[in-house]
Amino acid sequence: MKTGYLNRNSGNGGMLIPVEHLIGAKTLKAVEDSGKVFTLDAAGGAYSITLPTVLEAGINYKLIVDENTPTGAITIAAGSAILFGKIAESEVDTSDDNPGSSGATGVSNLIFGTSAEQGDYVEIVCDGAKWYFYGNAAKDGAVTTS
Repeated sequence: MKTGYLNRNSGNGGMLIPVEHLIGAKTLKAVEDSGKVFTLDAAGGAYSITLPTVLEAGINYKLIVDENTPTGAITIAAGSAILFGKIAESEVDTSDDNPGSSGATGVSNLIFGTSAEQGDYVEIVCDGAKWYFYGNAAKDGAVTTS
């Protein structure tokens, strides 16, 4: 599958990143979807994106909010508390900063709420046993965890 876009870009000075626009629930595939950028739009309502249950080192995804103040929450679900990392917040107050995991305690879900802004994002990488994430949100509370 990756050969198709590698060949298409041969000699053109670079490689295109595969981008997929999501408007509803999706279970990500480990190999086929790894390396993709997903843009997220919840105009049709809340939905979940489920991470693969078969973990392989090197699987990676980037998810970007494409709808300013989404109509519904968009949940990125790992199925168990194996997500570790933080989401930086760009606002300048001192409350609710950097949602994410705490020490050795992971989280099961990352949630882009209805206050998320277009361009808020998270990058997720697997080490074969856990998921590591980092990203940025423009406002307090735009991303939460559970």
